[in-house]
Amino acid sequence: MQLTLERVTKKVGAQTWLYPQSIAPRHGAVTVLLGATQAGKTSLMRLMAGLDTPTEGMVLVDGKDVTGVPVRERNVAMVYQQFINYPSLTVAKNIGSPLKLRGEKNVDAKVRELADKLHIGMFLDRYPAELSGGQQQRVALARALAKNAPLMLLDEPLVNLDYKLREGLREELTQLFATGDSTVIYATTEPGEALLLGGYTAVMDAGELLQYGPTAEVFHAPQSLRVARAFSDPPMNLLAGRAVAGGVQLEGGPMLPIALPDGVEGSVTIGLRSSALNVNAGEGDIALPGKVELAEISGSDTFVHAETLVGELVAQLTGVHRFELGTAITLYFAASQAYVFDAGERLAVAPAWRRKGD
Repeated sequence: MQLTLERVTKKVGAQTWLYPQSIAPRHGAVTVLLGATQAGKTSLMRLMAGLDTPTEGMVLVDGKDVTGVPVRERNVAMVYQQFINYPSLTVAKNIGSPLKLRGEKNVDAKVRELADKLHIGMFLDRYPAELSGGQQQRVALARALAKNAPLMLLDEPLVNLDYKLREGLREELTQLFATGDSTVIYATTEPGEALLLGGYTAVMDAGELLQYGPTAEVFHAPQSLRVARAFSDPPMNLLAGRAVAGGVQLEGGPMLPIALPDGVEGSVTIGLRSSALNVNAGEGDIALPGKVELAEISGSDTFVHAETLVGELVAQLTGVHRFELGTAITLYFAASQAYVFDAGERLAVAPAWRRKGD
């Protein structure tokens, strides 16, 4: 099934929730809608599902106009943030409900297979209220998978789970999606989740669709500063600079030897991902002395906030490191790892990266 949205908008009263945008999610792949809260992700998914009708524009399925066709007349599976299950039915009957509606045979065996895939086979005789939040969401996911719909919409399905549950279920979903042939639309606020799920990513902000393409391409080559901000966690370090002969002169800091394309002049913005900064110097690295403002350990990484001559920077260091607040620190980076955005906030230079298959 090929879903296509052409120049769709959504207005509610005087408010514009979605500005004109077009997208044709890749058939049989995962498309992640990435953006902050109120970016427009849920509004766009509701148009895809048929829960809402666009104010302008068209929704097409395999070239046929289905704009305004209600969700009950479309073959769509949905999973929400909340754990939505039938409270009066056992887990087995919850999962099996779409199978029975379709009149399928061997329902019990198919329910058991799905439940085992999502590690809830031991709970089939229980009711949703007897399960934890993570287990209830697994039931909702199993029921959505049982529907075997050509379009599966997941609206931040893991947001209400604790960190450990979220990590485990995220990895399982990646494997489940890889073995299915549904077109999957997955909304999230987390850049890391988009990278893990792979596939394709559509970056949204304030009701606008900013960029859509293969996830790795959108991450490594954000078309604008807005995309770079949205697709970076922790936030990309942004430094003011000016295009000069031979590169970019940072305000209050060193000159970066970067070859700029023709037409890039005047004020520019340098972007540095936190992972590009280090405390050990490499050959030809740029040095930025400063002092430690904050150091926090997250998992196996250490995030160091440092006040430098070009402003506050955040460095992501592999491993556990100890830093005393207020002590001197020098952060190093290679000029080749810097992004350059022109005065119009468009991408001018991006670090080199290897595309899959290169």
